[in-house]
Amino acid sequence: QVQLVESGGGSVQAGESLRLSCAASGGAITTYVMGWFRQAPGKEREFVAAVNYLGTTAYYTQSVKDRFAISRDNAKKTVYLQMNSLKPEDTAVYYCAAEDGLGNISNSPDYWGQGTQVFVSA
Repeated sequence: QVQLVESGGGSVQAGESLRLSCAASGGAITTYVMGWFRQAPGKEREFVAAVNYLGTTAYYTQSVKDRFAISRDNAKKTVYLQMNSLKPEDTAVYYCAAEDGLGNISNSPDYWGQGTQVFVSA
C-alpha cells in the first residue's frame, strides 16, 4: 500500500512559479509511473504530466508543455512538478498519482493523493 501526500500548492499571480511535491510512503515507488492530474471547479479531473519509473521519459498534456516540468527522486520517494509561467486557467486542485507499470500513467492509477490547491490570479 502506497500513500501519497502532496504539498507546495498556494496562491500566485499569473506569470509566477510554484513547485509541487508528492511524497510517497508505505512502499517503494521504483516500479511505479508517477503522475499529476488536476481538477478545476466544475470540470472533470484531467491528466497533467507523468514520468516513467526510471525518470527518463516524461509525458505532458499539450496545455502545459514548455511551462511545466515533472521529475522524480526515487531515493527520496518524491515526485515534483515545477510549474512556470502560471496562468489563471491552471487554477485547480492538483493530485499526485501512482501506477505500477511501464510507460505513461492511465486515468485509473493505483493510488491517489489527497490533492493540493493551486490558485492563479490574473
